[in-house]
Amino acid sequence: MATRARRPERREKPLSRERIVEAAIGLLDAAGESGLTFRALAERLATGPGAIYWHVAGKDELLSAATDAVVAGAMTADTADATPQDAIRALALGAFDAIDDHPWIGAQLTRAPGQSPMLRVFEHIGRQVQALGVPAADQFTVASALWNYILGVAGQNAANARSAPPDTDRAEFLGAVSAVWANLDPDEYAFTRSVAGPLRDHDDREEFLAGIDLILTGITAGRQPTDQPNLSGTRRG
Repeated sequence: MATRARRPERREKPLSRERIVEAAIGLLDAAGESGLTFRALAERLATGPGAIYWHVAGKDELLSAATDAVVAGAMTADTADATPQDAIRALALGAFDAIDDHPWIGAQLTRAPGQSPMLRVFEHIGRQVQALGVPAADQFTVASALWNYILGVAGQNAANARSAPPDTDRAEFLGAVSAVWANLDPDEYAFTRSVAGPLRDHDDREEFLAGIDLILTGITAGRQPTDQPNLSGTRRG
């Protein structure tokens, strides 16, 4: 009688904080913050809730750790040889794409402005603001303006994507909104009617970067000498 060969035992990776955070990110991406429960996390990791509590104290700590992990991954662009302007663009796009891929992050960053995930982005931006030569008295304001723009636009873009019905075709959706805008009252909505065409054809990332460039242009203009002659030939006071 032939003996049956024994299958090698399959060993699961040992439970670790990193595995827990990775699983939490998966749940958050799939179902948002409401879908992240320790019961669902335990089922995904094939373990008990008690084992998870050994590594994280509760949901708030887990949300912070998941946010920090995603943000850290988004801040990995190599900016060593880049100009401050290009470095800011790369950092901004990294944050934009991270929030676009993980829409729940935006709420976490606004909810805990003094914690490490938000500070990680703010620190990266602030260093480039310093490299731009912005006066020390203005650095907080400039870095805050950039950060608020990034968080606001990226968060709104993610919110728009979440609010759209599943399997929405972007081109069709924008075409429909554009048609509504084009037919608004010409006296009450003259400007909105005029940009109905660009709305239909715009690219979210390109528009986002255009806004970053507007801010960077303002920063550069603010550092120009004030005693240069103007068009009339008189000096600016």
